[in-house]
Amino acid sequence: MRSYLRAALAVLSGAIPLLADNTAVLPFSNVSSGSGPSAAAIGNPASMDWIGESIAETLRVALAARGVFTLERKDIAEAYRRLQLRERTDLTEGSILKLGEVLDAEQVVHGTFSFVPSAASSAGTPAGASKGSLRIQARVSDRRRLRQSAVFEETGALEDLATLESHLAWRALTVVAPARAPAESEFRSLRAPVPLDALENYIRGLLAAAPEQKQKYFAQAARLDPDFSPPAFELGKIHFERKEYREAAELLERVGPAENHYREASFFLGIARYQAGDFEGAHKAFQAVAEKVPIAPVWNNLGAAESRLNLPQAVETMRKALEQDPSDPDYHFNLGYALFKKGDFAAAADRFRAVLDRDSGDQMATLLLGRCLKKQGLRSATASDARLQALERLKDTYEERVYFQLKSILESPPASDPRQ
Repeated sequence: MRSYLRAALAVLSGAIPLLADNTAVLPFSNVSSGSGPSAAAIGNPASMDWIGESIAETLRVALAARGVFTLERKDIAEAYRRLQLRERTDLTEGSILKLGEVLDAEQVVHGTFSFVPSAASSAGTPAGASKGSLRIQARVSDRRRLRQSAVFEETGALEDLATLESHLAWRALTVVAPARAPAESEFRSLRAPVPLDALENYIRGLLAAAPEQKQKYFAQAARLDPDFSPPAFELGKIHFERKEYREAAELLERVGPAENHYREASFFLGIARYQAGDFEGAHKAFQAVAEKVPIAPVWNNLGAAESRLNLPQAVETMRKALEQDPSDPDYHFNLGYALFKKGDFAAAADRFRAVLDRDSGDQMATLLLGRCLKKQGLRSATASDARLQALERLKDTYEERVYFQLKSILESPPASDPRQ
Protein backbone atom coordinates (compact mmCIF):
# COMPACT_ATOMS: atom_id res chain seq x y z
CA MET A 1 0.00 0.00 0.00
CA ARG A 2 2.86 2.39 0.69
CA SER A 3 4.16 1.79 -2.81
CA TYR A 4 0.72 2.80 -4.07
CA LEU A 5 1.02 6.04 -2.08
CA ARG A 6 4.47 6.74 -3.51
CA ALA A 7 3.14 6.22 -7.02
CA ALA A 8 0.22 8.56 -6.34
CA LEU A 9 2.60 11.28 -5.14
CA ALA A 10 4.80 10.76 -8.17
CA VAL A 11 1.80 11.15 -10.46
CA LEU A 12 0.69 14.33 -8.71
CA SER A 13 4.18 15.80 -8.93
CA GLY A 14 4.43 14.96 -12.63
CA ALA A 15 7.38 12.61 -12.14
CA ILE A 16 5.48 9.83 -13.90
CA PRO A 17 2.52 10.09 -16.30
CA LEU A 18 -0.88 9.01 -15.04
CA LEU A 19 -2.26 7.72 -18.31
CA ALA A 20 -0.46 4.65 -19.62
CA ASP A 21 -1.58 2.81 -22.76
CA ASN A 22 -4.98 4.48 -22.84
CA THR A 23 -7.45 3.64 -25.58
CA ALA A 24 -10.00 6.15 -26.82
CA VAL A 25 -13.14 4.93 -28.58
CA LEU A 26 -14.67 7.76 -30.58
CA PRO A 27 -18.38 7.98 -31.45
CA PHE A 28 -18.91 6.28 -34.81
CA SER A 29 -19.97 8.76 -37.47
CA ASN A 30 -23.21 8.43 -39.38
CA VAL A 31 -22.61 8.30 -43.15
CA SER A 32 -26.16 7.23 -44.04
CA SER A 33 -27.49 8.87 -47.19
CA GLY A 34 -30.09 11.58 -46.73
CA SER A 35 -31.04 11.76 -50.40
CA GLY A 36 -32.36 9.44 -53.09
CA PRO A 37 -35.36 7.11 -53.10
CA SER A 38 -34.81 5.92 -49.52
CA ALA A 39 -34.62 9.42 -48.04
CA ALA A 40 -38.25 9.42 -46.93
CA ALA A 41 -37.77 6.10 -45.19
CA ILE A 42 -34.70 7.32 -43.33
CA GLY A 43 -36.26 10.66 -42.42
CA ASN A 44 -33.63 12.81 -40.78
CA PRO A 45 -30.35 10.82 -40.91
CA ALA A 46 -29.21 12.56 -37.72
CA SER A 47 -32.03 10.77 -35.86
CA MET A 48 -29.94 7.61 -36.21
CA ASP A 49 -26.84 9.20 -34.61
CA TRP A 50 -27.55 7.35 -31.37
CA ILE A 51 -26.31 4.19 -33.11
CA GLY A 52 -22.82 5.67 -33.44
CA GLU A 53 -22.70 6.36 -29.72
CA SER A 54 -24.11 2.91 -28.96
CA ILE A 55 -21.32 1.23 -30.94
CA ALA A 56 -18.69 3.31 -29.15
CA GLU A 57 -20.19 2.68 -25.70
CA THR A 58 -20.32 -1.07 -26.29
CA LEU A 59 -16.69 -1.09 -27.37
CA ARG A 60 -15.62 0.96 -24.34
CA VAL A 61 -17.39 -1.38 -21.94
CA ALA A 62 -16.11 -4.52 -23.65
CA LEU A 63 -12.49 -3.33 -23.76
CA ALA A 64 -12.60 -2.13 -20.15
CA ALA A 65 -13.99 -5.50 -19.05
CA ARG A 66 -10.78 -7.12 -20.39
CA GLY A 67 -8.52 -4.72 -18.51
CA VAL A 68 -7.92 -2.15 -21.27
CA PHE A 69 -7.82 1.45 -19.97
CA THR A 70 -10.56 3.14 -21.97
CA LEU A 71 -11.31 6.82 -21.69
CA GLU A 72 -14.80 7.80 -20.58
CA ARG A 73 -17.42 9.50 -22.70
CA LYS A 74 -17.04 12.78 -20.80
CA ASP A 75 -13.28 12.86 -21.49
CA ILE A 76 -13.85 12.32 -25.19
CA ALA A 77 -16.62 14.94 -25.35
CA GLU A 78 -14.29 17.45 -23.69
CA ALA A 79 -11.56 16.70 -26.27
CA TYR A 80 -14.00 17.34 -29.11
CA ARG A 81 -14.97 20.63 -27.46
CA ARG A 82 -11.38 21.74 -27.02
CA LEU A 83 -10.61 21.03 -30.67
CA GLN A 84 -13.91 22.56 -31.81
CA LEU A 85 -14.93 19.35 -33.53
CA ARG A 86 -18.49 18.09 -33.84
CA GLU A 87 -19.16 14.71 -32.29
CA ARG A 88 -20.47 11.85 -34.45
CA THR A 89 -19.28 13.42 -37.71
CA ASP A 90 -16.79 11.87 -40.13
CA LEU A 91 -13.27 13.00 -39.21
CA THR A 92 -10.03 13.24 -41.13
CA GLU A 93 -7.11 11.09 -40.03
CA GLY A 94 -5.39 14.26 -38.86
CA SER A 95 -8.32 15.15 -36.57
CA ILE A 96 -8.41 11.61 -35.20
CA LEU A 97 -4.71 11.75 -34.34
CA LYS A 98 -5.16 15.19 -32.80
CA LEU A 99 -7.96 13.86 -30.61
CA GLY A 100 -5.70 10.99 -29.56
CA GLU A 101 -2.98 13.48 -28.66
CA VAL A 102 -5.31 15.67 -26.59
CA LEU A 103 -6.65 12.56 -24.83
CA ASP A 104 -3.14 11.12 -24.35
CA ALA A 105 -4.43 7.91 -25.90
CA GLU A 106 -2.00 5.45 -27.42
CA GLN A 107 -4.71 3.87 -29.56
CA VAL A 108 -7.87 5.37 -31.03
CA VAL A 109 -10.77 3.21 -32.20
CA HIS A 110 -12.99 4.99 -34.70
CA GLY A 111 -15.31 4.27 -37.59
CA THR A 112 -18.53 4.88 -39.44
CA PHE A 113 -21.93 3.29 -39.88
CA SER A 114 -24.62 3.55 -42.51
CA PHE A 115 -28.26 2.54 -42.32
CA VAL A 116 -30.29 1.39 -45.31
CA PRO A 117 -34.01 1.10 -44.51
CA SER A 118 -36.04 -1.80 -45.81
CA ALA A 119 -38.27 -1.22 -48.81
CA ALA A 120 -41.34 -1.44 -46.58
CA SER A 121 -40.10 1.19 -44.10
CA SER A 122 -41.63 4.16 -45.90
CA ALA A 123 -45.08 2.56 -45.62
CA GLY A 124 -44.52 1.22 -42.11
CA THR A 125 -42.62 -1.88 -41.10
CA PRO A 126 -44.81 -5.01 -40.87
CA ALA A 127 -44.67 -6.97 -37.63
CA GLY A 128 -41.61 -9.20 -37.55
CA ALA A 129 -39.99 -7.53 -40.55
CA SER A 130 -36.62 -5.82 -40.35
CA LYS A 131 -36.49 -2.03 -40.30
CA GLY A 132 -33.38 -2.09 -42.43
CA SER A 133 -29.73 -3.04 -42.49
CA LEU A 134 -26.58 -1.63 -40.95
CA ARG A 135 -23.05 -1.53 -42.22
CA ILE A 136 -20.41 -0.74 -39.58
CA GLN A 137 -16.77 -0.13 -40.44
CA ALA A 138 -14.04 0.33 -37.83
CA ARG A 139 -10.30 0.63 -37.56
CA VAL A 140 -7.69 1.32 -34.90
CA SER A 141 -5.13 4.13 -35.20
CA ASP A 142 -1.97 3.41 -33.19
CA ARG A 143 -0.32 6.72 -32.32
CA ARG A 144 2.75 5.12 -30.79
CA ARG A 145 3.61 3.10 -33.90
CA LEU A 146 2.10 5.62 -36.37
CA ARG A 147 0.02 3.03 -38.17
CA GLN A 148 -3.57 2.02 -38.77
CA SER A 149 -5.19 -1.35 -38.64
CA ALA A 150 -7.07 -2.77 -41.58
CA VAL A 151 -10.76 -1.87 -41.71
CA PHE A 152 -13.01 -4.47 -40.10
CA GLU A 153 -16.67 -4.52 -40.97
CA GLU A 154 -19.98 -5.82 -39.64
CA THR A 155 -23.26 -5.94 -41.56
CA GLY A 156 -26.68 -7.11 -40.50
CA ALA A 157 -30.22 -6.13 -39.57
CA LEU A 158 -30.75 -3.08 -37.38
CA GLU A 159 -32.59 -5.32 -34.88
CA ASP A 160 -29.34 -7.27 -34.41
CA LEU A 161 -27.36 -4.18 -33.40
CA ALA A 162 -26.34 -5.61 -30.02
CA THR A 163 -24.99 -8.77 -31.65
CA LEU A 164 -23.15 -6.79 -34.32
CA GLU A 165 -21.61 -4.57 -31.64
CA SER A 166 -20.49 -7.57 -29.61
CA HIS A 167 -18.69 -9.14 -32.57
CA LEU A 168 -17.16 -5.79 -33.51
CA ALA A 169 -15.94 -5.34 -29.91
CA TRP A 170 -14.20 -8.72 -29.98
CA ARG A 171 -12.48 -7.85 -33.24
CA ALA A 172 -11.39 -4.49 -31.83
CA LEU A 173 -9.98 -6.25 -28.76
CA THR A 174 -7.90 -8.56 -30.95
CA VAL A 175 -6.28 -5.46 -32.43
CA VAL A 176 -5.98 -3.25 -29.33
CA ALA A 177 -4.89 -5.94 -26.85
CA PRO A 178 -4.59 -9.34 -28.57
CA ALA A 179 -3.14 -10.98 -25.45
CA ARG A 180 -6.35 -10.14 -23.57
CA ALA A 181 -8.75 -11.46 -26.20
CA PRO A 182 -10.44 -14.76 -25.28
CA ALA A 183 -12.07 -17.07 -27.79
CA GLU A 184 -14.89 -15.28 -29.54
CA SER A 185 -17.49 -17.73 -28.21
CA GLU A 186 -16.41 -17.01 -24.63
CA PHE A 187 -16.36 -13.26 -25.25
CA ARG A 188 -19.85 -13.16 -26.70
CA SER A 189 -21.29 -15.34 -23.95
CA LEU A 190 -20.47 -12.67 -21.38
CA ARG A 191 -23.11 -10.28 -22.68
CA ALA A 192 -26.69 -11.25 -23.37
CA PRO A 193 -28.25 -9.59 -26.44
CA VAL A 194 -30.16 -6.42 -25.58
CA PRO A 195 -33.44 -5.61 -27.35
CA LEU A 196 -33.02 -2.75 -29.81
CA ASP A 197 -35.60 -0.48 -28.17
CA ALA A 198 -34.02 -0.91 -24.72
CA LEU A 199 -30.58 -0.19 -26.15
CA GLU A 200 -31.81 2.90 -28.00
CA ASN A 201 -33.48 4.35 -24.92
CA TYR A 202 -30.38 3.76 -22.83
CA ILE A 203 -28.08 5.51 -25.33
CA ARG A 204 -30.52 8.38 -25.80
CA GLY A 205 -30.47 8.74 -22.01
CA LEU A 206 -26.67 9.01 -22.05
CA LEU A 207 -26.87 11.67 -24.76
CA ALA A 208 -29.71 13.70 -23.21
CA ALA A 209 -28.74 16.99 -21.59
CA ALA A 210 -31.71 17.56 -19.27
CA PRO A 211 -31.92 15.39 -16.12
CA GLU A 212 -35.64 14.85 -16.71
CA GLN A 213 -34.99 13.50 -20.19
CA LYS A 214 -32.22 11.25 -18.92
CA GLN A 215 -34.50 9.79 -16.29
CA LYS A 216 -37.28 9.25 -18.83
CA TYR A 217 -35.05 7.35 -21.26
CA PHE A 218 -33.29 5.28 -18.59
CA ALA A 219 -36.59 4.35 -16.95
CA GLN A 220 -37.97 3.22 -20.31
CA ALA A 221 -34.84 1.15 -21.03
CA ALA A 222 -35.00 -0.49 -17.61
CA ARG A 223 -38.69 -1.30 -18.12
CA LEU A 224 -38.11 -2.79 -21.56
CA ASP A 225 -35.30 -5.08 -20.34
CA PRO A 226 -35.13 -5.52 -16.55
CA ASP A 227 -31.97 -7.65 -16.95
CA PHE A 228 -30.09 -4.83 -18.73
CA SER A 229 -28.32 -3.25 -15.76
CA PRO A 230 -26.67 -0.09 -17.23
CA PRO A 231 -29.90 1.97 -17.21
CA ALA A 232 -30.61 0.80 -13.65
CA PHE A 233 -27.12 2.00 -12.68
CA GLU A 234 -27.71 5.41 -14.25
CA LEU A 235 -31.16 5.71 -12.66
CA GLY A 236 -29.67 4.73 -9.31
CA LYS A 237 -27.15 7.56 -9.58
CA ILE A 238 -29.92 10.04 -10.43
CA HIS A 239 -31.87 9.07 -7.31
CA PHE A 240 -28.66 9.08 -5.27
CA GLU A 241 -27.87 12.67 -6.30
CA ARG A 242 -31.39 13.64 -5.21
CA LYS A 243 -30.76 11.97 -1.84
CA GLU A 244 -33.56 9.49 -2.56
CA TYR A 245 -31.53 6.73 -0.98
CA ARG A 246 -34.06 3.91 -0.76
CA GLU A 247 -34.96 4.27 -4.44
CA ALA A 248 -31.27 4.49 -5.34
CA ALA A 249 -30.46 1.32 -3.39
CA GLU A 250 -33.21 -0.67 -5.12
CA LEU A 251 -31.77 0.22 -8.52
CA LEU A 252 -28.07 -0.12 -7.69
CA GLU A 253 -28.71 -3.61 -6.30
CA ARG A 254 -29.54 -4.69 -9.87
CA VAL A 255 -25.93 -4.24 -11.02
CA GLY A 256 -24.37 -7.71 -10.75
CA PRO A 257 -20.74 -8.74 -10.12
CA ALA A 258 -20.15 -9.44 -13.82
CA GLU A 259 -21.06 -5.86 -14.82
CA ASN A 260 -18.49 -3.20 -15.58
CA HIS A 261 -19.87 -0.73 -13.03
CA TYR A 262 -20.37 -3.30 -10.28
CA ARG A 263 -17.83 -1.88 -7.82
CA GLU A 264 -18.87 1.71 -8.42
CA ALA A 265 -22.51 0.71 -8.01
CA SER A 266 -21.62 -1.12 -4.77
CA PHE A 267 -19.83 1.97 -3.46
CA PHE A 268 -22.87 4.18 -3.95
CA LEU A 269 -25.15 1.37 -2.81
CA GLY A 270 -23.19 1.31 0.44
CA ILE A 271 -23.72 5.04 0.93
CA ALA A 272 -27.41 4.76 0.08
CA ARG A 273 -27.91 1.94 2.56
CA TYR A 274 -25.92 3.81 5.20
CA GLN A 275 -28.02 6.95 4.77
CA ALA A 276 -31.17 4.84 4.97
CA GLY A 277 -29.99 3.39 8.29
CA ASP A 278 -29.07 -0.07 6.97
CA PHE A 279 -25.53 -0.23 8.39
CA GLU A 280 -25.22 -3.99 7.97
CA GLY A 281 -26.09 -3.67 4.29
CA ALA A 282 -23.70 -0.72 3.92
CA HIS A 283 -20.90 -2.69 5.56
CA LYS A 284 -21.41 -5.59 3.17
CA ALA A 285 -21.41 -3.31 0.12
CA PHE A 286 -18.25 -1.44 1.15
CA GLN A 287 -16.47 -4.68 1.98
CA ALA A 288 -17.14 -5.98 -1.53
CA VAL A 289 -15.47 -2.88 -2.98
CA ALA A 290 -12.53 -2.81 -0.55
CA GLU A 291 -11.48 -6.31 -1.60
CA LYS A 292 -10.75 -5.09 -5.14
CA VAL A 293 -10.33 -1.32 -4.86
CA PRO A 294 -8.68 -0.53 -1.50
CA ILE A 295 -8.68 3.26 -1.81
CA ALA A 296 -9.10 5.86 0.92
CA PRO A 297 -12.81 6.76 0.36
CA VAL A 298 -13.73 3.07 0.46
CA TRP A 299 -11.78 2.40 3.67
CA ASN A 300 -13.27 5.55 5.18
CA ASN A 301 -16.85 4.57 4.43
CA LEU A 302 -16.28 0.97 5.48
CA GLY A 303 -14.85 2.25 8.77
CA ALA A 304 -17.86 4.53 9.22
CA ALA A 305 -20.23 1.58 8.83
CA GLU A 306 -18.12 -0.46 11.28
CA SER A 307 -18.20 2.44 13.72
CA ARG A 308 -22.00 2.62 13.53
CA LEU A 309 -22.11 -1.12 14.18
CA ASN A 310 -19.63 -0.71 17.07
CA LEU A 311 -17.25 -3.21 15.48
CA PRO A 312 -13.76 -3.28 17.02
CA GLN A 313 -11.96 -3.07 13.66
CA ALA A 314 -13.35 0.38 12.90
CA VAL A 315 -10.22 2.14 14.20
CA GLU A 316 -7.84 0.14 12.01
CA THR A 317 -10.07 0.55 8.98
CA MET A 318 -10.17 4.32 9.51
CA ARG A 319 -6.41 4.30 9.89
CA LYS A 320 -6.02 2.75 6.43
CA ALA A 321 -7.91 5.67 4.91
CA LEU A 322 -5.75 8.18 6.77
CA GLU A 323 -2.51 6.48 5.74
CA GLN A 324 -3.48 6.89 2.10
CA ASP A 325 -4.38 10.57 2.38
CA PRO A 326 -3.08 12.34 5.50
CA SER A 327 -4.04 15.72 4.02
CA ASP A 328 -7.79 15.11 4.31
CA PRO A 329 -9.24 16.46 7.60
CA ASP A 330 -12.23 14.12 7.41
CA TYR A 331 -9.99 11.07 7.69
CA HIS A 332 -8.34 12.53 10.78
CA PHE A 333 -11.76 13.35 12.20
CA ASN A 334 -13.21 9.90 11.65
CA LEU A 335 -10.21 8.16 13.18
CA GLY A 336 -10.32 10.59 16.10
CA TYR A 337 -14.02 9.97 16.56
CA ALA A 338 -13.57 6.18 16.53
CA LEU A 339 -10.79 6.50 19.11
CA PHE A 340 -12.94 8.87 21.17
CA LYS A 341 -15.78 6.33 21.22
CA LYS A 342 -13.31 3.70 22.47
CA GLY A 343 -12.13 6.00 25.25
CA ASP A 344 -8.59 6.45 23.86
CA PHE A 345 -8.63 10.18 24.56
CA ALA A 346 -4.96 10.99 24.07
CA ALA A 347 -4.81 9.42 20.59
CA ALA A 348 -8.17 10.94 19.68
CA ALA A 349 -6.98 14.39 20.78
CA ASP A 350 -4.00 14.12 18.40
CA ARG A 351 -6.36 13.45 15.50
CA PHE A 352 -8.67 16.35 16.37
CA ARG A 353 -5.66 18.66 16.59
CA ALA A 354 -4.69 17.45 13.12
CA VAL A 355 -8.19 18.30 11.90
CA LEU A 356 -7.91 21.82 13.29
CA ASP A 357 -4.47 22.25 11.75
CA ARG A 358 -6.14 21.70 8.39
CA ASP A 359 -9.48 23.36 9.13
CA SER A 360 -9.39 25.72 12.09
CA GLY A 361 -13.12 26.40 11.78
CA ASP A 362 -14.24 22.82 12.42
CA GLN A 363 -16.46 23.37 15.45
CA MET A 364 -17.19 19.70 16.10
CA ALA A 365 -13.47 18.86 16.14
CA THR A 366 -12.96 21.71 18.62
CA LEU A 367 -15.74 20.41 20.86
CA LEU A 368 -14.48 16.83 20.77
CA LEU A 369 -10.89 17.93 21.44
CA GLY A 370 -12.15 19.66 24.55
CA ARG A 371 -13.95 16.49 25.65
CA CYS A 372 -10.79 14.47 25.04
CA LEU A 373 -8.68 16.84 27.14
CA LYS A 374 -11.21 16.45 29.95
CA LYS A 375 -11.25 12.68 29.36
CA GLN A 376 -14.99 12.91 29.12
CA GLY A 377 -16.52 10.24 26.90
CA LEU A 378 -19.99 9.82 25.48
CA ARG A 379 -22.77 9.68 28.02
CA SER A 380 -25.60 7.97 26.21
CA ALA A 381 -28.13 8.78 28.91
CA THR A 382 -27.40 12.51 28.70
CA ALA A 383 -29.59 14.53 26.36
CA SER A 384 -26.86 17.11 25.77
CA ASP A 385 -24.64 14.39 24.29
CA ALA A 386 -27.17 13.48 21.59
CA ARG A 387 -25.39 15.81 19.15
CA LEU A 388 -22.19 13.83 19.64
CA GLN A 389 -23.75 10.66 18.30
CA ALA A 390 -23.34 9.42 14.72
CA LEU A 391 -20.74 11.95 13.59
CA GLU A 392 -18.89 9.76 11.10
CA ARG A 393 -18.20 11.54 7.81
CA LEU A 394 -18.71 9.74 4.50
CA LYS A 395 -16.97 10.27 1.17
CA ASP A 396 -18.88 10.13 -2.13
CA THR A 397 -15.93 10.37 -4.55
CA TYR A 398 -15.01 7.09 -6.21
CA GLU A 399 -11.95 6.94 -8.49
CA GLU A 400 -11.42 3.31 -9.37
CA ARG A 401 -9.74 4.20 -12.64
CA VAL A 402 -6.92 6.13 -10.95
CA TYR A 403 -6.26 3.22 -8.61
CA PHE A 404 -5.97 0.67 -11.40
CA GLN A 405 -3.76 2.98 -13.45
CA LEU A 406 -1.40 3.39 -10.52
CA LYS A 407 -1.50 -0.33 -9.88
CA SER A 408 -0.62 -0.93 -13.52
CA ILE A 409 2.33 1.47 -13.28
CA LEU A 410 3.64 -0.28 -10.17
CA GLU A 411 3.26 -3.76 -11.63
CA SER A 412 4.74 -2.97 -15.06
CA PRO A 413 8.26 -4.30 -15.60
CA PRO A 414 10.90 -1.57 -15.60
CA ALA A 415 11.65 -0.15 -19.02
CA SER A 416 14.93 -1.36 -20.46
CA ASP A 417 17.71 1.17 -20.81
CA PRO A 418 18.17 1.87 -24.55
CA ARG A 419 21.88 2.52 -23.91
CA GLN A 420 22.44 -1.07 -22.84
